[in-house]
Amino acid sequence: MKSNGKPASRIAGMGWFAPDKILTNTDLERMVDTSDEWITTRTGIKRRHIVEPGTRASELATPAARSAMDEAGVNPEDIDMILVATVTGDYKFPSTAIFLQANLGAKNAVAMDISAACAGYLYTLHFADMMIRSGQAKTVLVVGVEVLTSMINWKDRSTCVLFGDAAGAAVVVPSADNRGILASYLGTDGSLADLLNCPGGGSAYPAMNREIPMEDFTIHMKGNEVFKHAVKKMGDAAVIALDLAGIEKNDIDLLFAHQANMRIIDATAKRLKVPQKKVFKNIQEYGNTSTASIPLAMGEARQKGLITDDSVVVCVAFGGGFTWASSVIRF
Repeated sequence: MKSNGKPASRIAGMGWFAPDKILTNTDLERMVDTSDEWITTRTGIKRRHIVEPGTRASELATPAARSAMDEAGVNPEDIDMILVATVTGDYKFPSTAIFLQANLGAKNAVAMDISAACAGYLYTLHFADMMIRSGQAKTVLVVGVEVLTSMINWKDRSTCVLFGDAAGAAVVVPSADNRGILASYLGTDGSLADLLNCPGGGSAYPAMNREIPMEDFTIHMKGNEVFKHAVKKMGDAAVIALDLAGIEKNDIDLLFAHQANMRIIDATAKRLKVPQKKVFKNIQEYGNTSTASIPLAMGEARQKGLITDDSVVVCVAFGGGFTWASSVIRF
């Protein structure tokens, strides 16, 4: 699925939120057979922000959304649609977007969740653009939020060191000029779902079946296989979106690759021939926050003054499913 042409929508405001509690690599050394050197060398992660047990995803999404709304200058009643990307929602149903709508008082908004794993935020951004492009919405709030610590197996040293909790948000509105979402591209390959998933809790492995081991309710990942597919698909997706947008690689001001692994980020940058000074990284501070990864990174970059008027940014992500997505945006 793809879109291109004259921008129909733009990001009017961004916000993000991460919990105060921090889990360092040194902390993990006391919990599982690992080391700071092992984690840093293989992932680039030094620490991650985590919630207290029992914290809802909507509790992280709400302050991120309010920050984005404040920057955009929109009131709750101005929002026509709320799209939340998450795999760790408050409930099985209703959607986390419903709870966010209630928290914000956005009484005029249609609200729904999108499940596309780590690519979910870029999926929501694409659908927000499509809704505005079709004239069915004027102000769309998009959010990526995860409480990944709620589905971690703390005995699995290959996965427990990777993930953190956070939220990121953006307000998307119509564009009046050549600034905005220039192009986007989405892809999926369901035949590889067994390489990265959380099988427990769905109809295939229901929670009420007491014979299912607790480990099946946590993240399962075949890391080496995921790495190979992620590098290829993220590079391909970014190239396709750039071609659709008519943007040359040299014109990229900033690259936001999904903050899953430093080696994946660097490989994607190398594929696009983007120098390191144009690659934004915050994985060392937050770890892999799945759907929150890209909006969190973009919000931080904007706060630091790295995204300014006319900046051209490329966002690209890859997640379980497999799903992948890319967007080219001119601010």
